[in-house]
Amino acid sequence: MTFVFSYNSPVGKWLGFVAAVWVQAISGNNYTFSNYSDALKSLMALTQLQLNNLSVAKDVGKAFGILAGLASDRLSTPIILLIGGIEGFIGYGVQWLVVSGTIKPLPYWVMCIFLCMGGNSTTWMNTAVLVTCIRNFRKNRGPVTGILKGYVGLSTAIFTDICSALFSSDPATFLLILSVVPFTVCLTAIVFLREIPPSSTPAEEKEEVKYFGVINIIAVIIAVYLLVFDISGTHGKVFSQFFAAILLVLIASPLFIPIHLMVKNFIRENSEYLDVEGNNNIAEPLLGVEETVREEVEKKEVVVVEENTAPAVVEKRPPVIGEDHTIFEAIVTLDFWILFVSFLCGVGTGLTVMNNLGQMGLALGYVDVSIFVSLTSIWGFFGRIISGSVSEYFIKKAAVPRPIWNAASQILMAVGYICLAMAMPGSLYIGSIVVGICYGVRLAISVPAASELFGLKYYGLIYNVLILNLPLGSFLFSGLLAGLLYDAQATTTADGGNTCVGAHCYRLVFIVMAIACIVGFGLDILLSIRTKSLYGKIYASRKAKKTSTILS
Repeated sequence: MTFVFSYNSPVGKWLGFVAAVWVQAISGNNYTFSNYSDALKSLMALTQLQLNNLSVAKDVGKAFGILAGLASDRLSTPIILLIGGIEGFIGYGVQWLVVSGTIKPLPYWVMCIFLCMGGNSTTWMNTAVLVTCIRNFRKNRGPVTGILKGYVGLSTAIFTDICSALFSSDPATFLLILSVVPFTVCLTAIVFLREIPPSSTPAEEKEEVKYFGVINIIAVIIAVYLLVFDISGTHGKVFSQFFAAILLVLIASPLFIPIHLMVKNFIRENSEYLDVEGNNNIAEPLLGVEETVREEVEKKEVVVVEENTAPAVVEKRPPVIGEDHTIFEAIVTLDFWILFVSFLCGVGTGLTVMNNLGQMGLALGYVDVSIFVSLTSIWGFFGRIISGSVSEYFIKKAAVPRPIWNAASQILMAVGYICLAMAMPGSLYIGSIVVGICYGVRLAISVPAASELFGLKYYGLIYNVLILNLPLGSFLFSGLLAGLLYDAQATTTADGGNTCVGAHCYRLVFIVMAIACIVGFGLDILLSIRTKSLYGKIYASRKAKKTSTILS
């Protein structure tokens, strides 16, 4: 008996998720600016403010993610992925041509455009992957978001370590990899990733949790593997090639899940045993009502029947928290702006560290800063993947509001910035780890929280409006705050650029960012209080459903 591929089958569903994991594993290229920023600075004779504004242009590309959000309700997932792949190929490809010396340096404003294209490409990839997978696995939003965002965090370390292992951290080769690899992976994902009906039985949900656990274990192994490579010093050519080969095998290993399902189905079919459960997937529409409070509160109309009259009058009311919101309905709520500003305090300051790690390392006397880029990436992964699963667990067990984990991360991030400001020996290592963890938590928690507060129907657009914080935070904290304060401390070099050496270069920047995180902490506590009843309903609904399942 031959196997016929179906997107609606468990095999098709998990092939799509594995493809999504691969896309996320290469879509963190926006966080790798520090790996080639010094080459751009010297090649174009830029001041630190000009260089930081180039990084802002890269992050401004995320502002145009609204286009990806609008497209997510109108275009298919493969088309969205194709747009992101092509845009990244062009944006990073032109930067490679400049840094490699293939063409002369382009005018500053032209380079800003191509960095913007490279930054915008990831919004198309992330939108296609997140919206599709959250809808496909809507009853496990926390683990799904943690895994996908975790691999985004790992992607920076994956790119950095492979380039370091095989090409001695050459910035031109690094940009070539950023151009070609994401484009190739997106073409692969186009074949497998589709929106399909979510699980409809407790058995399917239980199976999903089991397979998510397998992927979590694989991801942790990859993270530890990368971390060991980073902290074990310099390596020979043969060892580095062996490391890269094993890493690629580990990245491909989630394929075990659909292959396992394929073999299991093949054996079952050849044994002529019918799997009734396999037919359940086709019954439920994609945006149909589920048996949880998330879907119970998605009804947006109230029918009022007047006394002694036959016709019913439909009276629309504004949606309450937990129901489907359009973007215009969301932005007029206080909860949206609390989430938005607290998100800005976390990701804006975190991006500033990531964009300036190169100059921060040089200011403190480090020649090679790739280790700090990798540490931020790897520990960012742990923050994302652990917080996604832990927050989901405590919602199910104790109705703990998801935003409370954002509050905890903001306080820890403030401590990290104070540590960086003190500039003690090893503080950049500690700061890179703390910022990476907290930045990861912030992303992994805010994404599913937004879907719980404002619904899934228009989630693609709401998500991309929320991540406007990335370019806004980059402009405020990196472009203005860090750029201006660094240049005020720097001395002019012979080629027209500038440089600063010493702990004083970024001290005031870290203090201001610590204060911003304390403000974010207060906002997250407020949001946790305001959403306590929503998460209480989610907890009660799940408990009632579990009880009814046991009784039946």
